[in-house]
Amino acid sequence: MKEYRDRICIAIVGLVFASLVFAAWVLPPKEFSDSERRKLAQFPEFSLAAVRDGSFVEKFERYAQDQFPMRDTFRTVKAFLAYDMYRQLDNNGIYLQDGYAAKLEYPLDEDSVHHAADRFGYIYENFLVDKNVKAYVSIVPDKGYFLAGKNGYLGMDYEKLFSIMQDRMPYAAYIDICGTLDISDYYRTDTHWRQERIVDAAEKIAAGMGSAFSVKYIQRALERPFYGVYYGQSSLPLPAETIYYLTNDVLDGCKVTNYEEGTVGGIYDMDKAAGRDPYEIFLSGARSLMTIENPDCENGRELILFRDSFGSSIAPLLAEGYAKVTLVDIRYLRVDYLDKFLTFDGQDVLFLFSTSVLNHSETLT
Repeated sequence: MKEYRDRICIAIVGLVFASLVFAAWVLPPKEFSDSERRKLAQFPEFSLAAVRDGSFVEKFERYAQDQFPMRDTFRTVKAFLAYDMYRQLDNNGIYLQDGYAAKLEYPLDEDSVHHAADRFGYIYENFLVDKNVKAYVSIVPDKGYFLAGKNGYLGMDYEKLFSIMQDRMPYAAYIDICGTLDISDYYRTDTHWRQERIVDAAEKIAAGMGSAFSVKYIQRALERPFYGVYYGQSSLPLPAETIYYLTNDVLDGCKVTNYEEGTVGGIYDMDKAAGRDPYEIFLSGARSLMTIENPDCENGRELILFRDSFGSSIAPLLAEGYAKVTLVDIRYLRVDYLDKFLTFDGQDVLFLFSTSVLNHSETLT
């Protein structure tokens, strides 16, 4: 009887294995993983040179992993085993605490922070000196600032990061917004902060720059449920969230020019609501160069905002105090090309970046 059961088990395992191998070869490859928000590896081009130097095998291995049948299902099973059976504190660098998914950010990479400060210093020395501009810097803490240390997870030395940036940017007045934030100001399944929860942070920045600010907004919700980037990276069925966005008559009247795509529209790109990342409704997501023009502002003031993706949702709130806001993302626009697109003369200049970008500043050109 035992021998009979063993044969059945072997036959089942063999059948499952053969089915997966067969499916891997006959199913068309997927180009993109919605859950992981990344492109998937494709079948590598075959050549004798690629076989000899090992690059074909290396690329084929990545292709086989990315295109494996039921990949997301197996990733979810692995995540449940890691969290519930093996009691691991994280899976793929993602941990769950107090209902929030966050990414481990450890250790502090001082060289990376120095590189970021050097890039900002290059901008100041080459474009801002003697141009009658007022420079400011503010730093957005990632979720680990609120979750890691108190819950026993490794986290970077945030205070040292803040200190390095202030020491290396003496030309910019520091606006500390950490006291205006807590973990509830962030999405549970995503990296970013929630626009409807950062009005006080925006007000603190506006006050630091001596800019007018309104706190009267209408809150609206996207109908589509939102699953943030950590939903896919954690491989767990985390509950959906709702994206809220703020508007009023002033914001409704603003004109946004997207120079990367050559389009003109409003503050919120509602076409992105149906895309892969609904957070991109905020100024169309990551774009190298954009402007917000506010016809209701008559003071003539302008703001140049050097920013990462966190700036997309706070910039509309800052736009009320300026006739024009120019958003620049130097992850996609080289700093030595800035004078080809911008004229610096009498503006306010704000460097607003998240701790995660500063700690991985190789993306800054």
